[in-house]
Amino acid sequence: MPRPASEMETARLEARVPVNVYEQMQRAARLRGMTLTGYLIATAGEDARRTVEEADVLRLAAEDQVRFAKALIDPPAPNARLARAAKRHADLIAPR
Repeated sequence: MPRPASEMETARLEARVPVNVYEQMQRAARLRGMTLTGYLIATAGEDARRTVEEADVLRLAAEDQVRFAKALIDPPAPNARLARAAKRHADLIAPR
């Protein structure tokens, strides 16, 4: 069960930023009715989530999705190069 926000662990983050950037972040926080800390957590957290998602999620066009699914359902026969690679791999990891 998730812990209430008041019980969540926290970590300290310190950063030196140019004064103009700091002032702009303060203004943005005020415009959103947030504290600077709340604003930074919200905006940096969302950007971090999006960045990780972009790295972790593979997006395919509809045509590529169909091609991928068909290859999983009915994979092509291995060619000679793949067969050689599989044999080399088996030889390398075979118990001695």
